[in-house]
Amino acid sequence: QVQLAESGGGLVQPGGSLRLSCAASGVVRAIHAWDWYRQAPDNQRELVARITSDGNADYSDSVKGRFTISSENAKNTGYLQMNSLKPEDTAVYTCKIDARLATILGDRDFEVWGHGTLVTVSS
Repeated sequence: QVQLAESGGGLVQPGGSLRLSCAASGVVRAIHAWDWYRQAPDNQRELVARITSDGNADYSDSVKGRFTISSENAKNTGYLQMNSLKPEDTAVYTCKIDARLATILGDRDFEVWGHGTLVTVSS
């Protein structure tokens, strides 16, 4: 069974930076893409960044130029570097992978979600 564990959230002042990490444990054959989502209270979940296995990255307009997504697939770990943070970035950030996993029926493609880490931007 593959699980994702996020870390790096916390309280930061406006203009500050945080680096989120997402580590996958278990037997992972390949990771096709890493996604970072966020959800603020009373808001819908938003996809903020995605990086595919060939290195192509996309960002939502709200974070473009401030956030950077990266991954070290050899370590089964993804990252979200967040700079110039604003109060409106306050949310629970959750990572997701599209991955090929080993099952008793052979290798299959799955989505795996983490549980989230809270980022609070406040003075």
